[in-house]
Amino acid sequence: MVVLAFVSYSARRNANSAQKFSSGGTTYPALLIGFLLMSEFIGTAASVGTAEAAYRVGVSAAWNVAALGIGFVLYSWLLASRFKAIGENTISGALARTYGRNVKLATSVIMIFALQIVAISTYTSGGAIVAPLFGIGRSTAICITAAAGVLYVSLGGMSSVIYTNVIHAIVKYIGVIIALVFAIHQIGGVGELQAQLPPEMLAVDTVGWAQICAWLVAGIGAVFATQYVVQAINAVPDEATAKRASFYSALLLIPFGILAAMIGMVCQILYPGIKATQSFPSLIADMQALPATIVVAGLAASLFGTISALSIGAATLVYKDFYLPISGRTGDDPASLRFIRWATIVAGLLPIPLAILSTEVLSVTFLAKSLRASLAVLVLLAFFAPRFGSPRAAMASIGLSLVGVIGWFLAGNPGGIDNAYIAVAIPILVMTVSRLLGGSNAPAKEPQSR
Repeated sequence: MVVLAFVSYSARRNANSAQKFSSGGTTYPALLIGFLLMSEFIGTAASVGTAEAAYRVGVSAAWNVAALGIGFVLYSWLLASRFKAIGENTISGALARTYGRNVKLATSVIMIFALQIVAISTYTSGGAIVAPLFGIGRSTAICITAAAGVLYVSLGGMSSVIYTNVIHAIVKYIGVIIALVFAIHQIGGVGELQAQLPPEMLAVDTVGWAQICAWLVAGIGAVFATQYVVQAINAVPDEATAKRASFYSALLLIPFGILAAMIGMVCQILYPGIKATQSFPSLIADMQALPATIVVAGLAASLFGTISALSIGAATLVYKDFYLPISGRTGDDPASLRFIRWATIVAGLLPIPLAILSTEVLSVTFLAKSLRASLAVLVLLAFFAPRFGSPRAAMASIGLSLVGVIGWFLAGNPGGIDNAYIAVAIPILVMTVSRLLGGSNAPAKEPQSR
């Protein structure tokens, strides 16, 4: 935290206006942004949550993270250069160019909502790690980690997020490798892992292809339509660099998911019968002080990296889509900078009460991915078929997707149909019906972002 605070304080030179605070204030190389994108998606929900799922179903739980890697490969191919070319650093701003201001505001609201859901699951899993290690209550652990994470990102803005997430990514990898090496040593080697686990735990499809496909739909949708991805992509100098950065993030994501899943599998041997959510924490509790400290630092990095991305992503949407139009300011004045700093703090602290009440990790995160998958359909249509459907149909798609996906999730995914499929089906159906009824879109004239 001392290092992060120093880096964030140093990054303040790139955050001396609201525009620079949200964009990074300069351009960055592809590898740096690749580390950033990887780190933003690997929160405690991905590390602890994947280990939790692997404790139950085995290595196939790694698909949860691999889906994100596949998403970034497709993003590199289809969207990275296009987002960079239009110069928009918000999802809502990109959609507004095709569907108008009403869709822009609706997109902003649903994106903020999705980011807050991810924050809830991030704080929940982070509290599960920090609380037993420091002998404090889970609620206290959630409050402390949230406050610490929000504090440093509010200092340096997007520039701080970029630099600190490179540190986060490195520490995460070191931590998860140390944890896995210790765990495998405890059971007597990889051979014992294969010998002691039932064959289905070692199969890539034990979780079921329906679940794997749902993870792919939700993961790809989350990559295609997540606010902080667009902000990161716009921090590179050109379109070719944007494509490389996206591809680098995929190369970093997929191995991490496999490592986290293997930790959960080893914990099934070491700690049979415990709650799956306690598999990773139980392993850390058995480690000696120094390696345990490094692993905890890696998990804390997972927590803080995601907090920073979620906070600045939500704050940027509030600032650009609501504050600037209502206030009439240009974004270069001190009042705008003060607003986006406070918006970042509020966005980071707001999920704390619900995180304290939450017990699920992976399923709640998955819901947020599903909500963004609906927006991903509109993003693809906006770039590749801008005249398919209409602004009114796009607006209806967003509203119906929000109600339908959450309702389907709360109903327990009736008929075994995952809510991710509902998230994709609704906008496709609504826009297709609009097209068949004669609805066609003339790209809207949205004012340029200030």
